[in-house]
Amino acid sequence: MDAFKMKRLGLIMEPEPGNPLEEDGVLNPAAARSPDGELYLFPRLVAKGNYSRIGIARVRFDAAGDPVGVERMGIALEPEEDYELHPNGGGCEDPRVTFVEKLQHYVMTYTAFSVQGPRIALAKSKDLIHWERLGLASFSPYKDIPFEGIDDKDASIFPLAVSGPTGHKRIALLHRPLFPGTHPEETVKKSQKHSRKVDVNHESIWISYCSLDLDTKNDDHFGKFTFHHRLASPAEPWEMLKIGGGAPPILTRHGWLLIYHGVSETEVSGNDKERMCYAAGAMILSKEHPQRIKYRSVEPVLTPDTPHERIGIVDDVVFPTGLDRRDDLGMPHRIDVYYGMADKRIGVAKLEVPEFLPAGAKIDAPGKIHRATPKRRPTVK
Repeated sequence: MDAFKMKRLGLIMEPEPGNPLEEDGVLNPAAARSPDGELYLFPRLVAKGNYSRIGIARVRFDAAGDPVGVERMGIALEPEEDYELHPNGGGCEDPRVTFVEKLQHYVMTYTAFSVQGPRIALAKSKDLIHWERLGLASFSPYKDIPFEGIDDKDASIFPLAVSGPTGHKRIALLHRPLFPGTHPEETVKKSQKHSRKVDVNHESIWISYCSLDLDTKNDDHFGKFTFHHRLASPAEPWEMLKIGGGAPPILTRHGWLLIYHGVSETEVSGNDKERMCYAAGAMILSKEHPQRIKYRSVEPVLTPDTPHERIGIVDDVVFPTGLDRRDDLGMPHRIDVYYGMADKRIGVAKLEVPEFLPAGAKIDAPGKIHRATPKRRPTVK
């Protein structure tokens, strides 16, 4: 059994009745502790027509220290710039927030959705309340792979400068470029037989590095990523259609913990039509050289099982985007995981980091992924 299984703590946030900003869902929140120790969530708020803003909510805890609800505190970002505007929806989506030690700022990565498609955008803050946009991230090509102008999502930043491919300390970003043909709706069409060949350069989580001058606090070059390394490709049946980032990496006793997502096929009982299932897995990356994977879970650590996770705007989705290490409780090995539930609500689960790493999956498996028989799911009534 995989030692990284999670225990659900419950529903933490759902659309507020009568609030037009949340009419089509609250989901996929960033999570960060403020300078005074309060925990804030930054949920994606979806208004009618798939128009998204990024909200601010303070988490409420019970006497045992478990999260039980939120207090809404307004809007962090709403679409204003050209790269965030779309006549048929779009906006500011799926944030992740990291306190970047070198910059002494919180940095938000989020998906800016415009007529150009989804792109990675950046903003910074001193207090988690007031945010300053930094614009779109830019990427130099890697060999013959052009990252610039490609749809990109699921971005998050390491809180500490880490060693890059050349051995120099740099700011690192995890992201998942969506090259043509690599959306799960497209890869499922290639998986109708028992296996398909994975294009590892185009279907992977990448780690990209910004050559920030670490001797100054000048952040003029921040957001310009010039070094790249392919981190992880689909390797197991539960992630056969797509692999992508989740919550920002957080340091544990084994290295950097990355909770990521994978997409597979599933069936509904009494219905031959196949649909997709979003589940969460765990990786441990080397503390000193995070491009090296030390551990990767064989099975998902969280799958959509409850009615709130099974039925929503998009069915069968758990999508982790925020982690909170419970140092405040004197429990540094407990990680609270905040995640989207079926693209409509927000749940929270807790994960205990094991004392020893269990046996893991193959670190990477370029080539063919064998198609498991789609899991038959009972209809939720």
